[in-house]
Order: sequence, then C-alpha cells, then structure tokens
Amino acid sequence: MPLSDNLRGAIAMNVAMAAFTVNDALMKAVTQSLPLFEAIALRGLVTLPFLFLYGLSVGGLRFRLPRPDRKLLSIRVGADVLATVTYLSALMVLPLANLVAILQSLPLAVTLAAAIVLKEPLGWRRMLAILAGFGGVLLIVRPGAEGFNVWSLLGLASVACVVARDLATRRLGPAVPSATIAIWTSLAVTVMGIAGALVAGLQPVSLREALLILAAAGALILGYLFIVAAMRAGDIGFVSPFRYTGLIWAIGLGWLMFGNLPDAMTLAGSAIVAAAGIFTLWREARLARRQEAPVDIPRDSPYTPPT
Repeated sequence: MPLSDNLRGAIAMNVAMAAFTVNDALMKAVTQSLPLFEAIALRGLVTLPFLFLYGLSVGGLRFRLPRPDRKLLSIRVGADVLATVTYLSALMVLPLANLVAILQSLPLAVTLAAAIVLKEPLGWRRMLAILAGFGGVLLIVRPGAEGFNVWSLLGLASVACVVARDLATRRLGPAVPSATIAIWTSLAVTVMGIAGALVAGLQPVSLREALLILAAAGALILGYLFIVAAMRAGDIGFVSPFRYTGLIWAIGLGWLMFGNLPDAMTLAGSAIVAAAGIFTLWREARLARRQEAPVDIPRDSPYTPPT
C-alpha cells in the first residue's frame, strides 16, 4: 500500500529533525576537546562540496542575482553566521535538550517578528499562543535562577539571529534558488570558521575528532535533504508540527551521550513551547487555506536550526 504524501512528508520531517539533532550532539561532543572555530571550519569543508554537487544536480545554482536580492542574501548569510557562532558556543556548555527546547520557540518568534517588521496580520489566538510559548521559554532558562548565565543568553541570541535570517529569507525574490541560499550560507560559515581558527590557533585533530566531524557533516547534509523532501511531499500544516520531534531526540541523545536529563521545569517549559508552536503552525495553515494562498514559510526549510 503506497504511503500518502502527508505521511511521506511526516516521515521525512522526523528524519530531518533526528539528523539535525544528531549533528548538534556530535558537534557538542567534538568541541569538548577541539576548538569551536576549527570544528566549524572542518565540518564546513566537508559539507560545502556536497551542497555544491546537490545544487548542480537539481539545477539550483544561480550566482547572478538582482541587487535587492544580493543585499537581502547578505543580511541572511550574516545573520546565519552569527546564529551558528552563538548557538554552538551555547551548545558547548548547556545541556542539549535545554538548548534545543529554546530553539523550538523559533516559529513563535518568527511569527511575532513578521507581524512587527513586515506588518503581517496576527490574530489574538496566535498572539496568546506566542505569549504562552515565551512563558515556556522562561521556564526553561529561568532568569534569576542559579542555572541562568551567559550561555543561556547566547542561546536566546541565536534565536534572535535566526529570526533575522528568516525574515530576510521571506523578502528574497522567488527566483533565488534554495540551493544557492544554502551554498552561500555554508561558504560564509566555513570562511568564518577558518578565520576564527587561524586567529585562535589550530590544534591537531585526533582520529576520534575527525570521525565525529565527518559524522556531524553527514548528519547535517542528511537533514538538509530530508527537510526539502518534507516540504515537497505533504501539506505544510500537517508536516511542520513534526519538527518538534527534535525535542525527543535531544532528550534521548543528551542522556545517552552526556548523561543529562532535563528537570521537571525544563520538561514543562518544553511542552508549553511545543504546544504553542504546533497551534501557531496549525492556525497559520488554516488561515492560508481560507485565503487559498500558501503558508509563508521561508523557502529553504521550515525554521531550520543554525548550521
């Protein structure tokens, strides 16, 4: 019996979220012994050729862009570079599940920012869901508590950077291919990693570290491929909520690899963020169907994590 488009999309989204979370866990593991910028550079040097080959295979490479798109792409790339640095810096210290849970507030933050910056309509139901979701984030980071520190702030900063990235992506013209966006972003992140590594100093890479970086790059590539497959296979309103399976993967991998389990407050906050995000995505999809228009989600993926 053939699978429906929605079921294939849901499966692809689950695989993508698992792959992105595995990438995070492996990068957290390797940066315990290898400097952050060197790890970013090495992963980028592995990932970039595969993205280029993928772009060639799908005919998605276009490097001559109109001037407005070049400016927006520059903003998008710069925001993603900052998001990568802040996210991975926080990941070195914070428990994996906590940081992934903070990142799950991204759809809520993008919806609110789009209403403020792009003047997109925002009804009271989604506004209440956003406020509830941000309340869940506060339960996770707990300002004023002993566990709240600069690393928690870096996690929140990474969300702000990804919001800026996704807003810039929304304004890009429809003729800008997703593969071009991904390649320019990966190139910029890799160059940033190389520059940072040269300034901070290079360290010899052990076999274990090399294998971890290769595995992280493979997981990242897999995540990109399956996130595209998920968006092409099914209805966005049905498929997108499955992105929250990343929380389950983060809890499992955090326990297996680092011996960390989230406490009750973090679990409660994560549940609130996930519920609010799912409601917001469902509501946006329902409104889009009423207007007979597609959901306005960045074309490269539905709120992908920093690279």
